[in-house]
Amino acid sequence: MPTDSQRRRCANALRVLAMDAVQAANSGHPGMPMGMADIAEALWRHHLKHDPADPAWADRDRFVLSNGHGSMLLYALLHLSGYALPMRELQNFRQLGSLTPGHPEVGLTPGVETTTGPLGQGLTNAVGMALAEKLLAREFNRPGHEIVDHRTWVFLGDGCLMEGISHEACSLAGTWGLNKLVAFYDDNGISIDGNVKGWFGDDTPARFEAYGWTVLRDVDGHDFAALDAAIAQARQSDRPVLVCCRTRIGQGSPNRAGTADVHGAPLGDAEITLTRQALDWDAPPFEIPAEVRQAWDAVERGAAQHRQWQQRFDAYAQAHPELAAELQRRVRGGLPQATVAALAQAVREAEQRGAKVATRKASQDLLNAVAPTAPELLGGSADLTGSNLTDWKGSEPLTGRGVGNHVHYGVREFGMAAVMNGVALHGGYRPFGGTFLTFSDYSRNALRMAALMRLPVVHVFTHDSIGLGEDGPTHQPVEHAHSLRLIPGLDVWRPADATETAMAWQEALLRSDGPSCLLLSRQALPHAGDGADRTALITRGAYVLREARGAQVVLIATGSEVGLALAAAQRLADEGISARVVSAPCLEAFERQDEAYRRSVIPRGVPRLAMEAGRSGLWWKYVGEDGDVVALERFGESAPAPALYEHFGFTAQAVAQRAKRLIA
Repeated sequence: MPTDSQRRRCANALRVLAMDAVQAANSGHPGMPMGMADIAEALWRHHLKHDPADPAWADRDRFVLSNGHGSMLLYALLHLSGYALPMRELQNFRQLGSLTPGHPEVGLTPGVETTTGPLGQGLTNAVGMALAEKLLAREFNRPGHEIVDHRTWVFLGDGCLMEGISHEACSLAGTWGLNKLVAFYDDNGISIDGNVKGWFGDDTPARFEAYGWTVLRDVDGHDFAALDAAIAQARQSDRPVLVCCRTRIGQGSPNRAGTADVHGAPLGDAEITLTRQALDWDAPPFEIPAEVRQAWDAVERGAAQHRQWQQRFDAYAQAHPELAAELQRRVRGGLPQATVAALAQAVREAEQRGAKVATRKASQDLLNAVAPTAPELLGGSADLTGSNLTDWKGSEPLTGRGVGNHVHYGVREFGMAAVMNGVALHGGYRPFGGTFLTFSDYSRNALRMAALMRLPVVHVFTHDSIGLGEDGPTHQPVEHAHSLRLIPGLDVWRPADATETAMAWQEALLRSDGPSCLLLSRQALPHAGDGADRTALITRGAYVLREARGAQVVLIATGSEVGLALAAAQRLADEGISARVVSAPCLEAFERQDEAYRRSVIPRGVPRLAMEAGRSGLWWKYVGEDGDVVALERFGESAPAPALYEHFGFTAQAVAQRAKRLIA
């Protein structure tokens, strides 16, 4: 067993790498890495199960740096442990093109499990990871074969706990009994503005005990024996664990430790010199003594842990070959062929039925047809299951025992979205969740993070317009569709009927490189097709739904307004005016088409009129300054849906009149 002196020297390696990299970049946060270095040494060198040679090993422990501003702590850990993160990347901290950005980014830096920085979301992602581990273990482990058996470890600070999402996520973690989730709270009493006593007076341990967590109070975050004992105790808990670590921000800095000055700014050359002296560290910047480097190297240990697991998995595969094959498929990702076939069949049947149906109900019909073929689907709703219709025949509500495939998240839209991100990051499940479209605002930053991380999660947003009726302007989305369309990498589908809804689901589930949103109606919508096979065109994001020879105007619409456009086109036709109707269920997919196709659908030189029951926003790009947009530039009203459409000018007669003015 290494001595405290040897362990302290290993922890000091983390401290000096953090302060040197921040100094070289003249930017960053040295305080947290220096303050949590001892906790990191205790976890990473003695307890974390990981293989630096294979960062994607399925049964590795997950480590989440929720206080992601302290990214240099993670980069130093990865480098010293033996991941493919050479010293030159630490020297290029926060520089263009480096593998060491200001906040950790999954998919960029080997060993980074999730993109963190927006505080509280890393912790919530970790809840999703721990949930996925628990569900997979219940589904695949068999007596004598514990092949899914890993933990999720989290570092977090005051900021993570001040963010409201921490309440949403940690309440769920306690309810679900996620006993393989262990969080280390960096209780240093300092945030950017100074000592937190003036604005953060919570009794944090009592708060987490109320959630149903095991709380280890007043652990000295600089005492290795205390840390080892806390980790050993955490491993025995049957509940999630919060280890409250008393630490000193910037530990080792003679003049700045314990102050806000070390939180988010370089120490400066003079203070770094003094800190080196205080730590008895005489190696130059970015040089690690051989004995320290050897002590940190986890390559052999990680390979041995991986080999032991592989031997257990091979025995499992021999005893349960079908389960082993299914688990491997689930971890790889991608849908079963049966699901791909079921999706295609559901699309064909929706088109053949031609029923008038609310698209939220069409969505549930799709799930009823497809979910039995896709055991990786993990649905859910933020206390609106009966409205979002995210459950399906045969779905089982998730219980605290870790059984079920439909999650009742409660009224926790932000938490739901970030938990789904964690589930997707873990692997093994394809999460989707529902709420009303107007509440996407609560989820927005987690939606943004899903797009940034390119996660294949699906958000079902129902009650997508004033068409929801009597609930009034608080629940009627106006700006939300365009607001979501502004997020890079997020596909926003607003289908017009059951066929487009089924196609939207198909495209969302087949997508592996980013999230999708389905904006669905409460009210029944008519079938928009005319018998022709349009399914291939729907995938292109916008297509000609109704052609007109020598079209004098082009009507462009989405969702419930497609039926309105068709009715207006018929009115115009009755007056001898030819109008093309374009359905545009997904502008992002349309923008991915080549210019020739886009111009063939929305040609230049022909007056264009777009319509959507929301802000005009991005539609001006498609209609041009000589075009027009039938939109809603104010909040709605409380009234039955037909009265609202009449009141706000969303009628076939009103649209036809606007179109005639364009061609006059």
